[in-house]
Amino acid sequence: MTLDLMSEQTMTPDEMAALCARAYTHSRPWAAHDFADSLDSPHALVAATGHAFVFGLVVAGEAEILALAADPDVQRKGEASRALALFHALAVARGAESAFLEVAARNAPARAFYEANGYGVSGLRKGYYHLADGGTDDAVIMSRVLP
Repeated sequence: MTLDLMSEQTMTPDEMAALCARAYTHSRPWAAHDFADSLDSPHALVAATGHAFVFGLVVAGEAEILALAADPDVQRKGEASRALALFHALAVARGAESAFLEVAARNAPARAFYEANGYGVSGLRKGYYHLADGGTDDAVIMSRVLP
């Protein structure tokens, strides 16, 4: 299954999972079957560049970001921001007026990335993430209005 959901480049679920495995150092990466199952939804949206992607859903005027990954070789070089901007544009084309996501409270680099891209804290889910050591981490809900 090849994805071409109005993206600049196409990515298969296997390619998305491989990129997540390289990029996700803070949490369990998505597996190919996770992407394949989720992409069956008519609300699914993928915005992909050559080295990054954003995967989410657009439902009832709202976009939810479920996964974002950038190749570690291009991190901090604008590739993830480019994929995010593309996701925003595609979501707006589907009628989204706002976007939101959840990010681990301990993931300061990701939180800073989203803040730099216009997101602000809008809520908190206590103990949302289960950690490998048996503990938990809170999910910070971040949101923004889309242009």
